Amino acid sequence: MSVLTLNNVTYTYKNAENPAVSDANCVFEAGKLYAVVGPSGSGKSTLLSMLAGLDLPTDGEVNFGGDSLNQLDLDHYRRESISMIFQAFQLFPLLTVIENVCYPMELCGVLPKEAKPRAIELLESVGITKEQMKRFPSKLSGGEQQRVAIARALSSGARVILADEPTGNLDIANTNNIMDILHNLAHDEGYCVIVVTHDLEVAETADVIYKMKDGVLN
Repeated sequence: MSVLTLNNVTYTYKNAENPAVSDANCVFEAGKLYAVVGPSGSGKSTLLSMLAGLDLPTDGEVNFGGDSLNQLDLDHYRRESISMIFQAFQLFPLLTVIENVCYPMELCGVLPKEAKPRAIELLESVGITKEQMKRFPSKLSGGEQQRVAIARALSSGARVILADEPTGNLDIANTNNIMDILHNLAHDEGYCVIVVTHDLEVAETADVIYKMKDGVLN
């Protein structure tokens, strides 16, 4: 089932001679893991920004569930429909691991007493122990922090995960671990997972690979 669709999407930055993304057409479905791969400056980050509703196309449309993002409440879309995972983890340093995962739920109105059991469940599902849940992010390894970031992404209930170079700061073992988790989310739980990466080995594990070069998506 189609979740996100790009219809003739172009994005041109102000005063730029050439578009960062040019006439892109593609479909992202539930239950699949996608990779968007390309060199620096190819347009990957701009494409991701449009999928996340942070920018709107200068031409064409990004559709979510059949509705154009131009017509949606983008704050609501970003809060409840999509979740992002970043290369640098982006965990709150002054919150414990469990508090980091509770935060998005509480932001959406979930009571703390209800958020905590769900946070524990999500953290355990990605291999974080109860002892680790009490720590601050700086006391975890890079691979552990990225697993926490995945749990936090899941806590909002969003069914689309946008991962921006999620393995960029990790070694091979942790890269494989994180990609296994993302594959399981897509294949076993029906998420739509979109990974932006420059790592061809990571991209080759995806169900569908989109390649970008000079703003053109193939």
